[in-house]
Formats: sequence, C-alpha cells, structure tokens
Amino acid sequence: MQRRLAAILAADVVGYSRLMGADEMGTLTALKSHRRELVDSTIAEHHGRIVKTTGDGMLLEFASVVDAVSCAVHIQRSMVRRNASIPPEKQIVFRIGINLGDIIIDGDDIFGDGVNIAARLETLCEPGGVCISRAANDQIRDKLSIAFADLGEQAVKNISRTVGVFGLAARDIEALPASVASAVGDASPAPAMPYEQEIHFCQARDGVQLAYARIGHGPPLVKTGHWMTHLEFDFENPIWRHLYRELSRDHAFYRYDARGNGLSDREVPHVEFDDFVDDLEAVVDAAGIERFDLLGISQGCAVSIAYAVRHPERVSHLILHGGYAVGWKKRARTEAEKQAGEAMVTLMRVGWGQENPAFRQMFTTQFVPGATKEQADWFNELQRISSSSADAARNLVANGDADVTALLSQVRVPTLVMHARHDARVPFESGRRMAAGIPGARFVPIESQNHVMLEGEPGLERFLEEMRAFLATDAGITK
Repeated sequence: MQRRLAAILAADVVGYSRLMGADEMGTLTALKSHRRELVDSTIAEHHGRIVKTTGDGMLLEFASVVDAVSCAVHIQRSMVRRNASIPPEKQIVFRIGINLGDIIIDGDDIFGDGVNIAARLETLCEPGGVCISRAANDQIRDKLSIAFADLGEQAVKNISRTVGVFGLAARDIEALPASVASAVGDASPAPAMPYEQEIHFCQARDGVQLAYARIGHGPPLVKTGHWMTHLEFDFENPIWRHLYRELSRDHAFYRYDARGNGLSDREVPHVEFDDFVDDLEAVVDAAGIERFDLLGISQGCAVSIAYAVRHPERVSHLILHGGYAVGWKKRARTEAEKQAGEAMVTLMRVGWGQENPAFRQMFTTQFVPGATKEQADWFNELQRISSSSADAARNLVANGDADVTALLSQVRVPTLVMHARHDARVPFESGRRMAAGIPGARFVPIESQNHVMLEGEPGLERFLEEMRAFLATDAGITK
C-alpha cells in the first residue's frame, strides 16, 4: 500500500431514506439524471476521480484542492437551478465535505484520516452547502474569490484531535455573483511543473519502505533526506517548490522522504543516525545512480558527510547548507541548553499533530523567521502533514545525538559549505566549524535569517549562484 497527499470530497443526499420511502423509483430516477447530466461531467471537468459510490453518496479524489472546491460549488449552484421547479419534498439536495490530507491507497480504494475527516465534514454540512477543513481552506484562500465562514474547532467522531471547520452555506452559494461563480466553475490547477515528477519506493536495510522521486534531466543531483518533507506536498507549497524547480532545471534531481516522513513508512520505532545514512545508500542504489553530486541541508549535512566518507568514489561534489557536525544535544554547553532541547521534544510530542497550529508556530519562527504570513501558514501545515508527533520527536532526538566530528578530516570530496549568517535554528558557528574540519572545503556565509531559504530572498540567489559555480568545477579545476 502507498500513501499520497490528496483532496478528498465526500458527498451524500440529504434525507435519502425519507425520499426512498416516499417514492423509491422516482428518487432513483432523479438521482441518476443528476449524475448523468451534471455530477459526473463536472467531476471529470475538474480532474476528479470517483473512488466509490454508496447509493446516495460518493467519495472522490482530486489532486488539487482548488479543483475539489470548484467542483463542489459548481454542483451545489447548479442543483439550485435543477430543483427550482420541483416540490421541496421531492428535491435532491447534497451535502459536501472536503479535506486535504494524507491517504493510504489500496488498489482503487483509499483510506486513512484524510478520508475520515472529509466524511465527518460532510455530516456537519448544512443541506446544499460545502464544508471544508482548515488545511483545505488555507489552500484556496488566495486562489478562489469565495470566502468560507470559520466555524471553529470541532470534535468529530473517531478522530482524536479537533478539526478546524469552514463552511459555505447554500444561500451564500446561490448568492454568488455570476462572474465569481463562472470563475470558480472554470478554475484550473496551478501551471504544471516543467517536468513530471516520478515517485518510486525502495526498501532500507531494516525493511523500512522509503519513497523517492526524480524530476528533471541532466547530471544527477541527490538531496539527502531530512525531517519535514513530503514528496507531493513540497511541490505545492512556497517553502520548497522554488528551490526544487531551480535544482531540477539543470539536473536529474533526486530526493526522498526520510523514514517517518511524507510518503515513506510512518511510525518507525527505530530511528538512529546510522539509519539515515543507510537510507541514503538504499535510495541511490535503488535509483541506479553510480556517481552523483550530493546536497545536504540541515540535518542532511551530517548524513551526507557520513555517506561521502563511506563512498568517496560515488560522490562528485558535496554541497552542505545550514548544517552541523554535532547535534543539538551533544553541542549543548550548559544544563539550561540541554533542558531547552528536551522541552522542544516534549512540546513536539504534545502539540505537533493538533489542528490548531499554535504549538508548531514556535518551530516555524525558528526555521523561517522572515516568512510572510502565507509562507508561515504553509510551514505550519507542512509540519503536521509531513510526520506524526511521535515520528517528529524520534527524528529530533536522533538528530540531537548525531556527531560526525571524527569523520570531517576523512572527507576526500570537493566540498562547499554555506550557512545563513543569522540562522535562528542552527548556529552560524556550527556551519563554520564544520567547514573548518573538512580538508579544502570552501565556506560561504549567506546573508539571511532563515534556516530554510525562501523564494525571493537574496540569500537564495546567492546560494544558487555559488552552487552552480561550484558544480561547474572538477576537483577545484574549472571545466
């Protein structure tokens, strides 16, 4: 079974049992007519897939939340017109719930909390309206000219956490101006990426399933996995997509979700630093890459160093950004620093997976203090979608125990080290010391306060400029 991020739409008919009891044949005929003349074609036009039908209901999957919401609004608005001449007691009226979440694929069927939440939202919806989750609302907020009312956090059946609910009432849908309704009905997804992403799966040494992806063409460039990634979600958000598009412009760009993250196996009980190095080995072997440039970001730097020492014959160039040789736990100099790190782990276990992003906001301000509100909201959601609270805590603990200091002098690969001068997550000094320990490494300070480089900031342009110049050299000799 595989996982992916998807927009899930659940719909059913209001009062279906009553309608069937009053006029079984008339109800079935009317429902089939609505399906044939409106619903099925609208789903196809908005690039949706019918997963299954259940008499009066159906479950749909969309790659885009914009498409899912546009489809729902178009159906509900059209049903108002179709019901105009029908007595109220015979009208077919839908309720629709939409969620953006991680799903499990089993054949043609889908499962998981992402599906369950969509189904619960549908039950909370008023007749003729649309209810969506907070995650879905964040996606459409600046893309569709419609505003859903914030209905607050609500407890729903069989879901351990509360769910942020946003609603669009039937009267609001009916009152949409013709120009807005037309724009919503014709909404299409964001422009396609220049290259189609290929996602594959492989197995690590201990049996953990890892998801990896390739995009673009050219010399191979591999990015080492780290926490808070999701192979599908990353290309939808303004945190990573700009960097990945740039990196895939001139390369066959490979990346993967680390264990416990994204599409790779979740709830992995065993997570240690050596596992991360083994996972990198498994991915490049499965991808069939013999020699490649290796990019490490944040915790991926230590993993990349360990791999380059194990396999110097396979790494052409080593690029490290925002990293460290010694993890947070081992580099803590005072008891207060150790306690602060442990408090972060506790906070992660308690608040990471909650719908309310208040707990995750602290991590966001450390990673991207220069983010806009939209970027910060995306980063909050990336944390929740990319891993569970338990998996995130395991990753953080494993990172804290990392120490590749003894390996630095053994690196025999041309190395470029970069670090944001005002990095609030990993101290600038950690990057400088890491570079000083690697023979011949070049160190470049980046003028930024962000641990994760953001689109439009000068630091990102400097990073790309330095990396491209470095990769155009062979062992320090310009080609």
